[in-house]
Amino acid sequence: MLGLNYKLRELENLGREIHVGLIGCGQMGRGMISQIENMKGMRVVATADLHTTLIEQAYMKAGINKQSIVLTTQLEEAEKAIEQGKVVGTVYSELVTSLPSVDVIVDATGVPNLGAEIAWKAILNKKHIVMLNVEADVTVGPLLKQMADASGVIYTGSAGDEPGAVMELYDFADAIGFEIIALGKGKNNPLNHEANPSTAEVEAKLKGASPKMIASFQDGTKTMVEMNAVANATGFLPDVAGMHGPSGTVGELPSLFQLKEQGGILDGKGIVDYVNGVAPGVFAIISSDKEEVHHEMNYLKMGDGPNYVLYRPYHLTSLETPLSVARAYFHKEATIAPWKGLQAETVAVAKKDLQPGDHLDGIGGYTVYGKLLSYNEASTGSALPIGLVDPNVVVTRPVRKGEIITFDAIEQKKESMIWKLRSIQMQSTDNKSVKNEFVKLKSILV
Repeated sequence: MLGLNYKLRELENLGREIHVGLIGCGQMGRGMISQIENMKGMRVVATADLHTTLIEQAYMKAGINKQSIVLTTQLEEAEKAIEQGKVVGTVYSELVTSLPSVDVIVDATGVPNLGAEIAWKAILNKKHIVMLNVEADVTVGPLLKQMADASGVIYTGSAGDEPGAVMELYDFADAIGFEIIALGKGKNNPLNHEANPSTAEVEAKLKGASPKMIASFQDGTKTMVEMNAVANATGFLPDVAGMHGPSGTVGELPSLFQLKEQGGILDGKGIVDYVNGVAPGVFAIISSDKEEVHHEMNYLKMGDGPNYVLYRPYHLTSLETPLSVARAYFHKEATIAPWKGLQAETVAVAKKDLQPGDHLDGIGGYTVYGKLLSYNEASTGSALPIGLVDPNVVVTRPVRKGEIITFDAIEQKKESMIWKLRSIQMQSTDNKSVKNEFVKLKSILV
């Protein structure tokens, strides 16, 4: 991220700015709009949400007067408004992704199917896409990245989101030659697999957030999905199904994340995990085979070894997203992306006993939570990815509470974008065929 401030200032001095299109004006989107208004050389020029009052409020809280906000469904009117220095609000995400003057799209919907559709349309319109939608990324991100590469644009996760923050530590440690034992994040609240929008309602009101979003934090799904993204970026895997999830302090992490024969909890190295007690931070556990390096780490008060912790005690979510926007625009680089392909899978587990005819209501709902497995384990067991769960998926046989839901236990009543993309992704594993798949996608989805 070094130097982006200078590049943004230089861009503004040239009388130009990065034009950002935002889809989703919830908590994350609203914060991002205000943050970008404080920045040089960047502006959110168009925002889509089903509730245009939220868009107006977000822009006005960011310091933009109401007269400068144009609500429209028309492309020409929107483009003209942006040319005049105004900002646009609309109910149509397609309008934002197709605006010629928009450089980078940010998906902040948090809905897997919507995120998949937004990313695809951004790529089709040759715009960089920043995903604040890890749920969509872990489901069809490998294909979307291939499509973006073929189209000459950047597909990336977001700085500030926990996977992006973990990736910063990984890149730093990897660049200077440390052995990386484990990558992880803190969990903010006690794990409760039964959490649902009703049980999360009070906390959601206090935080001004969606009850489904809070429930997805509490039931562990969000944690599983976030570390799934790290696994797909690095090739690191969960050491056990669902990860260990120990409790501990930052100072205890180096001894916790050692091999069992060394007194730790690990069966292997190169793993992803989470820890109760170190939220809201992220961490990397590192080591070295060089005596002088251990001597230096001890001198620098990093501990006695052989393992050490790199800890970032914050992640600013969507307030850091502009850094990924700028990095994609200036450097044509991703903050985090599924470079290793499908390494892990967050699978759907029944929150309660399910009967034939029951509809699965999605992430943070009443019927399922997510559990992280290696991709090999998930595919061998024909487990249903959590990102494919929506109300159009119906249970066809009894599924017990705590049981992983498999493809042979469900029926999809109505095909969605993310199911189409996932199907093509599973058929297209050869990078040499990417351009052919891109053409196929155009013919199927346009």
